[in-house]
Amino acid sequence: MEKEVLITKDMTIGEVVTKYPQTTPVFFSHGLPCVGCHVAQWESVEEGALAHGIKNVEALVKDLNKIAEQANIK
Repeated sequence: MEKEVLITKDMTIGEVVTKYPQTTPVFFSHGLPCVGCHVAQWESVEEGALAHGIKNVEALVKDLNKIAEQANIK
């Protein structure tokens, strides 16, 4: 059975952080410090990652989903 994907690269950073605030450290660890920035409200995870030179967007999304899944279990 395939896991439900909770976070996609097309979601806005603001949407992700609002729904899963515990993902904030994941953004920081990947070099994306703009979770509180006003741009985060309309910029997608992928757009933010690319703007900050993050090449492996899929790894970021995978790590974000790990945290989101843990949050849904609790």
